[in-house]
Amino acid sequence: MLTAGIDLAAEDANTTVAWIRWTATGAVLEELIVGAGDDQLLWAASAADKAGIDCPLGWPEPFVEFIIAHHRRDLAAPTDPIGRDWRRRLAWRRTDLVTHELTGRLSLSVAADRIAHTAMRCAALLARLAEAGQPVDRSGGGTIVEVYPAASLKQWGLPHRGYKGRQNSGALNDLVDRLTTAAPWLQLGDFEPVCRGSDHATDAVVAALTTRAAAIGRATRPGPADSAAAVTEGWIALPTTPLTSLTTSSARG
Repeated sequence: MLTAGIDLAAEDANTTVAWIRWTATGAVLEELIVGAGDDQLLWAASAADKAGIDCPLGWPEPFVEFIIAHHRRDLAAPTDPIGRDWRRRLAWRRTDLVTHELTGRLSLSVAADRIAHTAMRCAALLARLAEAGQPVDRSGGGTIVEVYPAASLKQWGLPHRGYKGRQNSGALNDLVDRLTTAAPWLQLGDFEPVCRGSDHATDAVVAALTTRAAAIGRATRPGPADSAAAVTEGWIALPTTPLTSLTTSSARG
């Protein structure tokens, strides 16, 4: 199995894609590109058995309905426009709230934070994949799945805060140490220095690991009550088993 992990940013410079090749006994970081452009991302999403994207795949349905109603000038005025509750209902997707319940981490709001710029790029990439004939299922049932590396790290008991940015290079190195100790079967090879020097690279690797969990049925999936929202809003796949389970004999693929 070949999984791809994409740490997506609005611009190429901070966008990274990692490919991990899986065998019966281990995994090898086969390729890592820092500063990946759209064509490289589309190739990764098409060539891999499954590709995980660290970016919201959609917007909250209530937010979309709110914007459309406002655009058409038929928006019903909120009963409490000064209060925050109604804005919060617009700001986060169902999967963001479920992830918060499970991990204590609340995702950035694709409706109200700068990550919306990245999500616009993601939407264009998904459209290009669909035009090329690749089925795109935002709920994670197809080739593409939404991932959240920091939440995955927390699920696996690894450091998940304070490792981003040049000022936190020590924490990033500690994370890579902890990750390679927890997963001795993961071979970073010549790309290990890149991971130690770039949190985007490390996040792409974690995204590819999470994608493996999703591919072998060891990550969260939307339940019946959430399936309709997941199809339009996207759904974050969270690992449900230890990191070691990704290479056990029962993990087929």
